[in-house]
Amino acid sequence: MTRRFVLAALPLAALLVAAAPQKPAPLPPLAPPRPLAAVERVALVTELGTVELALDWAHAPISTANFLRYVDAKRFDGITFYRAMHLAWGDQPNGLLQGGLRDPRRLFPPIAHEPTSQTGLSHKAGAISMARNAPGTATADFSIMLSDLTGLDADPKSSDPEAQAGYAVFGKVTAGMDVVRKIWESPISPTLGEGGMRGQMLEAPVKILTARRLPQPVGSAP
Repeated sequence: MTRRFVLAALPLAALLVAAAPQKPAPLPPLAPPRPLAAVERVALVTELGTVELALDWAHAPISTANFLRYVDAKRFDGITFYRAMHLAWGDQPNGLLQGGLRDPRRLFPPIAHEPTSQTGLSHKAGAISMARNAPGTATADFSIMLSDLTGLDADPKSSDPEAQAGYAVFGKVTAGMDVVRKIWESPISPTLGEGGMRGQMLEAPVKILTARRLPQPVGSAP
């Protein structure tokens, strides 16, 4: 099995205050950002239905905060699921679905890698994981597991640097796995894709119409 996922703030404004003969009225304080909950919920509304995610900020804070940054900036609106990796062996369905933002002009800076050996999370069916090239290059592409692919977890005992690092799980699908599978089963292009991704690209990528945070359950603490 191939271990490698192949992909491809607003700027701070200076506040100038003009001198005035009288003392100016104090500016209202800036509203602090809402603190993140241990689990943050997000809905991805796609052309084929809605997928709900539970993002594990308690265990994977870097990857979760990064994903939410794109959600809150609405930079995931209009992106696509574009890759469906089908593995012929094992129980079916077996593979993963990948999507993300493929316009480099809309990317935020890459994030630090959070290996599963650190977070305690794993690439089980329904897990969502950051796609990347080298560790520390992940930005806005992510994959959802259709099956248990624990070979993508970090293996600190391996002599292979890629296997040592693994990939960064940061949550799971809580509703809409039927939608994930429907997208994954969409027709595959025989010609699109390069290298190991050839034969894994969707003929017609499936659009994510909106990505929004969902309200926290009543009584949950941040």
